[in-house]
Amino acid sequence: MRPLNRVCVIGAGAWGTALAGVAARAGRKVTLYARDATAAATISATRDNPRLPGIPLDRGIVVTHDLAAAGSADIVVIAVPAQHSRAAVAALAPHLSRGTPVIASAKGIEHGTRRFMTEVIEETAPHAVPAILSGPSFADDVARGLPTAVTLAAKDEALAVALVHALGSAAFRPYHTTDVRGVEIGGAAKNVLAIAAGIVVGKQLGASALALIGLFNIAGTFLVGHCGTIYPKRFLLAFIYAMRSVVIVAFLLAPLTPLSVYLFSAAIGMLWLSTVPPTNAIVAQVFGVRYFGMLSGFVFLSHQVGSFLGAWLGGKLFDATGSYDLVWGICIALGIIAALANLPIDERSLEARRTAAGRA
Repeated sequence: MRPLNRVCVIGAGAWGTALAGVAARAGRKVTLYARDATAAATISATRDNPRLPGIPLDRGIVVTHDLAAAGSADIVVIAVPAQHSRAAVAALAPHLSRGTPVIASAKGIEHGTRRFMTEVIEETAPHAVPAILSGPSFADDVARGLPTAVTLAAKDEALAVALVHALGSAAFRPYHTTDVRGVEIGGAAKNVLAIAAGIVVGKQLGASALALIGLFNIAGTFLVGHCGTIYPKRFLLAFIYAMRSVVIVAFLLAPLTPLSVYLFSAAIGMLWLSTVPPTNAIVAQVFGVRYFGMLSGFVFLSHQVGSFLGAWLGGKLFDATGSYDLVWGICIALGIIAALANLPIDERSLEARRTAAGRA
């Protein structure tokens, strides 16, 4: 494998500039490409990007408007929004050498084609090698060198390891995997909690309401776990799912105020992960603990698949209608259906059922 010393980041926004800093701190020769020639010249001269005010650009980073120079790098990082990635890669493709790793760093699925970012790279630059960088990260934190952990995926494990070594540092820790699609789905998928968090951000209510979601996740899980030792778990599950529908209806009918968002965040947090204790308890109670890990894995897998499908469908409906009203309606209906589906669950163990059947 050829040396990976020269890194080019396509996109001089906040995220692209932060990633350029990451590569520079890792000891690489870095080029930052800006589409606008004036912006490139200004950033190069002032060593400051208005998108990241107060964070000086590393002196070793070369800022350019020349795609040919950008394409000569050993590693290319695409740091433009997901819906602009195809155009960026298509413009860059003629300048790329065969086998150059091209790392997508945007979370999302392309509108219209429904392609993931690595698929966009494969289609527009088939002679390049696609990879994906994703994880819980913020441009400002990354640019300041605050501790950040992400995942970097490529189909070839040796390449994934090499990319991790090329970009990693004491503050920026990428972990390699070959599960490219899993990383992309994880980055793109959202659920009701993400919608609630988006409302909080959109209303500029700060971190307090977001913290309520996490805090009440913990409280709800603990409370329902305790209640599961007292009440039938199928009734608890039915109650939780029904209450989700009630909470959403109440939120939609109430005036949109900071208080209503705080209350909604707390209620959804309380009702979200609280399904885990009674669900796992029923699995263990019915099937025993011998295969509990595997069976719980199936439960979690179905949850993640449902989250992805819900996020995808929500996006499609929003594109079609310009509103999340129909998505909220579906969430309400699914809560009611889930509540009714849990009521007839037989919580007896398989052995107890066989014994009862033999006596009959």
